[in-house]
Amino acid sequence: MKTRQIANQTISVHSYNTLIVGAGAAGMNCAVHLYEFLSDRGIADAQDRIAVVTGGIALGASRMSGSDKQTYYKMGTSPETADSAEDFARSLTAAGCCHADLALAEGIGSLREFYHLVRAGVPFPHDAMGSFIGYKTDHDPFERATSAGPKTSKFMSECLQRQVERYGIGIFDCHDAAHLLTAGAGADKRIAGVVTLDKKRLTDSDYGLNVFCCENLVLAAGGPGELYETSVYPRGQVGIHGLALAAGLAAENLTESQFGLASTKFRWNVSGTYMQAIPRIFSTDADGKDERDFLTGFFPTMSRMATNIFLKGYQWPFDPQRISGLQSSLVDILVFNETQKGRRVYMDFLKNPVGSGAMRPFDAQDLDDEALTYLTRAGALQQTPIERLAHMNPPAIDIYKENGINLYSEPLEIAVCAQHNNGGFAVNRWWESTIPQTFVIGEMAGTHGVKRPGGSALNAGQTGGLRAAEYIANVYAADVPDSGRHDEAIGAQVAELIDTLDAMHNPKASSPKDVLSTIRRRMTASGGHIRQLDDAHAALADALALYRQLNEKGFSLKDAGDILSAIQAKHLALASVAFLKAIVELLFQGSGSRGSHLVLDADGVEIHTDVTDARSGKPLRFKPENEALRNVILQVAYDGKAADLFTCRNIEVRKSPSERKAFEPAWEDYRLGRIYEQ
Repeated sequence: MKTRQIANQTISVHSYNTLIVGAGAAGMNCAVHLYEFLSDRGIADAQDRIAVVTGGIALGASRMSGSDKQTYYKMGTSPETADSAEDFARSLTAAGCCHADLALAEGIGSLREFYHLVRAGVPFPHDAMGSFIGYKTDHDPFERATSAGPKTSKFMSECLQRQVERYGIGIFDCHDAAHLLTAGAGADKRIAGVVTLDKKRLTDSDYGLNVFCCENLVLAAGGPGELYETSVYPRGQVGIHGLALAAGLAAENLTESQFGLASTKFRWNVSGTYMQAIPRIFSTDADGKDERDFLTGFFPTMSRMATNIFLKGYQWPFDPQRISGLQSSLVDILVFNETQKGRRVYMDFLKNPVGSGAMRPFDAQDLDDEALTYLTRAGALQQTPIERLAHMNPPAIDIYKENGINLYSEPLEIAVCAQHNNGGFAVNRWWESTIPQTFVIGEMAGTHGVKRPGGSALNAGQTGGLRAAEYIANVYAADVPDSGRHDEAIGAQVAELIDTLDAMHNPKASSPKDVLSTIRRRMTASGGHIRQLDDAHAALADALALYRQLNEKGFSLKDAGDILSAIQAKHLALASVAFLKAIVELLFQGSGSRGSHLVLDADGVEIHTDVTDARSGKPLRFKPENEALRNVILQVAYDGKAADLFTCRNIEVRKSPSERKAFEPAWEDYRLGRIYEQ
């Protein structure tokens, strides 16, 4: 490490061959594989050429997110079920807007990475013969899912972190990314490093600035959870999408966020056995009074209503194609409508669903065959939801108890929440971005299409980390960069960042907290699971105005900690412009309702005779999906000269490679390194 004076700040300068930003399961996995690849090449000090930078090693979605039995989606491993990588890829691409080469790579790498996690110590269960038995998850035609319980991704990141530490790879904790340093232009443009603020060093006079120079950069900082007000992301997960967009990385499928029912007091998905236990769902007024079993007016029988509650278990994401005909996503619509009225919605595991006077009382034997067969096979026909849940999945109860909620004595408040962004930054089949030597993995990578099987994101993060590490080790030199090579460009950008931070203080401006709150409310209202073109267009204009205001007026800051929040608010504001620009463009193209969002249309399909807009009182109607757009992906790129700061274009989805070489020529390609040129 060296130090350097720029303006009035002392800058700590570090140099590494590869810098990984993000310490979740994807980032840690990439570090492990890169060390192993470099070591296999005979590089004795491989650990000194890699570093991991994170804003908080115990924070983020890998450590703090989950569900009843958090799913890891892999190729099938049940002894009696045949599966293949091509079948796996077809499941990932089934709803369109997904590059088939990425889907195939995820299928091919699936079991390799799954067994890597098993060896790392993740406690995935197997039977006495050693078979890892699967179960069915959402958008899954096979029983490919497995789980280590509610904390699957936490176990993954912890086990991989231990490997990173055993290898001696440096981890820089409490470092928030503030800027991506660029050098060159056009095809020669590279990201030469990352500027961070060390939270342990940060004071009113010292920004704690660090510059991490690198030859290769891997971005693994997770999704932009703070974009939404109703969100199941861990609190404070801002992501660095704004920084990456400003640096010039192109993004794809930003329109395709996933939404679903989740608890709000403790942020947790209520999928799987939470719904399969079939709890009572009711609403109250804002003060917790005036209980109403609001679902009963929309379903003709108790059997239909209870079966749909059950189906939300593995049809958990909100899906506009599962609304008409009294399907399971009607439940999401009805929950959302209650909250729009200012009411609060709860799940009660002490009581079975309650019907209207015309309905028969709840009886598990009246359930549709799919639900009854599942519960019978699981031995879960007990009298109450809490008994059924305790029988099927005791850890699902324990996770709430650990967070101060006792499902044996209190109901669980829920809402329709943002849960995952299926889009992200454009990558090729080695997870390299549109800027060479910058790779994007985990939720930051835009590898998913309109829909994805539950748990496939965990597999994508592991596979992407493996692919990026292999390419870096075999294609790009393992040298550590000379920090003076881009000295002039880096110095100018750091000086500009310091000037920006110095000028950020404005007592008459908005606080970072208020700005973040404004962004979240706007995105939930206009970029959430219910969308309209005119509304989204107005939201885009407001988002642009806010971002320009922040550039001109700065923030009202109380202390040094507010500087971090201000940086995050500013780059999240830019990210919100990109997301809304993409949403407006897609709606303008007539995409209709797809993935996990519903597009309202006064001339469209009626949701239900009695489902009306909470504001207008008119029946809610929606525009069906325009399936012709499944063959293209909307790409978004920053352009400071554009009226909306971003430009959009449709690109065709890439096909998977169809050539299958015989062993000998394939072996030759491997020996000569030609596989990295294909």
